Amino acid sequence: MTWRPQYRSSKFRHVFGKAATKENCYDGVPITRSVHDNHFCAVNPRFIAVITECAGGGAFLVLSVHHTGKVDPLHPKVSGHRGNVLDIKWNPFNDFCIASCSEDSTVKVWDIPPHGVLKNLTVPWKELQGHSRRVGLIEWHPTANNVLFSTGYDYQVMIWNLDSPEAVIKNPVRTISHHTDVVLSMSFNTDGSRLATSCKDKKIRVLEPRTGNLLQEANCKNHKASKVLFLGNLKMLLSTGSSRWNHRQMALWDQEDLDVPLLLEDLDGSSGVLFPFYDPDTHMLYIAGKGDGNIRYYEISSEKPYMHFLTEYHSHTPQKGMGIMPKRGLDVSSCEVFRFYKLVTIKALIEPLSMIVPRRSESYQDDIYPMTAASAAAMSAEEWLSGIDKGPVLQSLKPGSRVPDSYPELSSGLGSKGLGNSLGTRRSQSRPGQLQLAYIQDQLGNKEGKECRSKTSVSNGQDPTLCSPPKTENEVWGGFDLRLKFHKQQEEIRRLREMLNQRDVRIKQLELEINNVRNSQGSH
Repeated sequence: MTWRPQYRSSKFRHVFGKAATKENCYDGVPITRSVHDNHFCAVNPRFIAVITECAGGGAFLVLSVHHTGKVDPLHPKVSGHRGNVLDIKWNPFNDFCIASCSEDSTVKVWDIPPHGVLKNLTVPWKELQGHSRRVGLIEWHPTANNVLFSTGYDYQVMIWNLDSPEAVIKNPVRTISHHTDVVLSMSFNTDGSRLATSCKDKKIRVLEPRTGNLLQEANCKNHKASKVLFLGNLKMLLSTGSSRWNHRQMALWDQEDLDVPLLLEDLDGSSGVLFPFYDPDTHMLYIAGKGDGNIRYYEISSEKPYMHFLTEYHSHTPQKGMGIMPKRGLDVSSCEVFRFYKLVTIKALIEPLSMIVPRRSESYQDDIYPMTAASAAAMSAEEWLSGIDKGPVLQSLKPGSRVPDSYPELSSGLGSKGLGNSLGTRRSQSRPGQLQLAYIQDQLGNKEGKECRSKTSVSNGQDPTLCSPPKTENEVWGGFDLRLKFHKQQEEIRRLREMLNQRDVRIKQLELEINNVRNSQGSH
């Protein structure tokens, strides 16, 4: 028999990193000098937010993702905190909603205007007051709408229901008090039924977030974890940290048994914190070190040896923090499977970095883009608090495919009135035009089309052309074609409105640039 080397076939063996050109970077951004080990940057398909350095309180910058190039040093900021901002996170189900936490021991939730921040924003939509010391981390629940988790230097993890009608919420729905030191990271599994935390007391904990019950606890003497991450549906955890000899290392754990790690691997002798990022669609793991210029990436499998090194992206510019674009914001025409936004402090620069699968064909590649998490919530906060767990709503990334609505059971006529009312509490206080189709259906029921149009245009600020789909028995069960045409028309209306919004944003940006040029000429 002739010996043949064992090659492992993988679609992602040749993934490479492609940094954006200087024109497509964000230049002149006063990135924070905070020494906290957070990402300092949050991204969605519309906006990029970054924590900035400022005197007297804390602030962060919100820019349109298309607003590349030189950033105006006087660009308006979100500046309502009295202390330094430590963490920011976009609501996964609302691209205009962002949460921030600060050294002033508060969490604030902001409503960003459709055209971006055109003047300093100081009044939040919600203010959460419950922590007794500074708040260092926040995380949104991955499938329930308007559920926010926060943790601070009082060692408490607090759960907030933002559907509450008060503008200032002082009582969280639950407080988890199992930690004996500062929580360094939080991560949810796919359906949000488990919460993993890493703590300064060197322990990794797996909790039931709704009740706060402690399910598993790891106390590995050979591994001091700083960051922990659920690996999708693989029922595994990944932690990054340091060994007893201060070598940077990562460990893989079985989420049901944290006594001994499945895998423990030393990386190097550097001192910067390792940020792990996992893509459940491709099963790729990215490891980026704070202060490093390189990013290692691996492919994860459920069988030994579990972790397969692919390659490493090298760069001469060190990153202080990283933002990541949700899957729905990627460029599928260029086979982009992940996108980082590197914060380069020494150059005051935010540099987009695309991870690309090399393919010759320019057509849509189904094999590297499976169904992925959509921007639609699977359930309301009340449903989740009542004991229900649901997986994420999925969508296809294929161009032209329909984006699903929040609470899918409502749009198929199965939702309860109580759920519709709880959703209405949030939406009626939010910006006009963000009302979900599911809410319109639930609120208006089988009323006549004329009445529906008049009420939505007056009370909700929704376009009169948007109304509930056909709902009589004959139309629903005997006229699927009519319902299909209705949904196609709705998608076309949404697409046209999106194009108009983007043009309005561009007009505003050009007006600001013209004013800046005039002011600079006038000063000379």
